[in-house]
Amino acid sequence: MEDIIYGRNPILEAMNAGHEINKLLVLEGSKDKNLQKVINVARQNKILIQFAERKLMDKISEGENHQGVIAYVSPYHYYELEELLQFAKDKNEDPMLIICDEITDPHNLGSIIRTANAVGAHGVIIPKRRSAAINQTVVKTSCGAVEYVPIARVTNITQTIKQLQTLGVWIAGTDMDAPLYYDANLTGSIAIVIGNEGDGIGRLVKESCDMMISLPMRGEVSSLNAAVAGSIVMYEVVRQRNQRQR
Repeated sequence: MEDIIYGRNPILEAMNAGHEINKLLVLEGSKDKNLQKVINVARQNKILIQFAERKLMDKISEGENHQGVIAYVSPYHYYELEELLQFAKDKNEDPMLIICDEITDPHNLGSIIRTANAVGAHGVIIPKRRSAAINQTVVKTSCGAVEYVPIARVTNITQTIKQLQTLGVWIAGTDMDAPLYYDANLTGSIAIVIGNEGDGIGRLVKESCDMMISLPMRGEVSSLNAAVAGSIVMYEVVRQRNQRQR
């Protein structure tokens, strides 16, 4: 079974990262120079190219902005939890992982993965149920970061947290009534749990965390977008790590 991804940059990143692409569908008659760059890279990689009318491509992408190119790719390869930890070990770095607890919006998941790549996180963990999976929306929202951030898909987030704890990884969750995030020690081996916008982190997951942290909310809005909140905490981890190394 094939997946599709669309958009010039996500497809370029997929090709550059060595993602297996079975076929490229390109807008017939286009003279777009950026699209030609995608075609040239595809030819260098000996990827089959077919040209199609806009009407067909719009139908395949379900009206989304495909930018004149659609790729048929092999399904996303999820990693094992142990592989994420090994990536950190190979870099001689303390593990930094992002755990997504029921992030069902693919745009949010894509944004979280994009930030995870920017801060150098060693992987993102998502549950198999009640979560967005890696699809074309996630790929495009991540701006191709999906190709560089290992993603593990686990059966049970709570059990995964306990497994990480036995391996020396501290778990920090977010909660409105917790101490402020910049007062917490986020150095060392750590995993940040990001809950969904509506309900936040689940009760059992919250009870499994080693610490809870919050973001100061001084305006009228009571909560932040999950991806935005996660980004702030991820960069605090980076700030504290950099400060520790000085």
